[in-house]
Amino acid sequence: MSIQNTEAQFKAVMTECRELFSKKLHDYGASWRILRPASLTDQLFIKAKRIRSLEIKKESLVGEGIRPEFVALINYGIIGLIQLERGFVDSVDVTADEALMLYDRHASEALELMLKKNHDYDEAWRSMRVSSYTDFILTKLQRIKEIEDIHGQTYVSEGIDANYMDIINYAVFGAIKLNEQV
Repeated sequence: MSIQNTEAQFKAVMTECRELFSKKLHDYGASWRILRPASLTDQLFIKAKRIRSLEIKKESLVGEGIRPEFVALINYGIIGLIQLERGFVDSVDVTADEALMLYDRHASEALELMLKKNHDYDEAWRSMRVSSYTDFILTKLQRIKEIEDIHGQTYVSEGIDANYMDIINYAVFGAIKLNEQV
């Protein structure tokens, strides 16, 4: 596969995620604006834990598979970036159009980061197992929890935003790989 194909696949997954995000904005508004950082981290955590559980058990009693959870991780990761930038509020303070503009900016930043890393790592993600993406996402979430617990006072580590970006990118890779397995 070429890097150009990776870019097209990445954009296709992000388009799918944006369409779902837009539909949920219609149904719920930007209700996620009230989420405090720790609550958002916990939401991401339960999505990633569900993926791991389904990978291990090989059965879903709810009827939803792994791929929709990767999509949720992507969207909640972007919400996380928005929340880091804007802070949480007590009532919704953005319109659907404003939320989509913020979404698009952060999705574009995730794409740019993926392209840079993919160039340097030479498509290594294609040789990885989907379960490794899950484990890396869970590791990133543990790091975020630690950073939150020390109020962002890190010595050498990347911040929460970098971890959100990595979660988004690993989740996109998972969604791509699961599409290819169908």
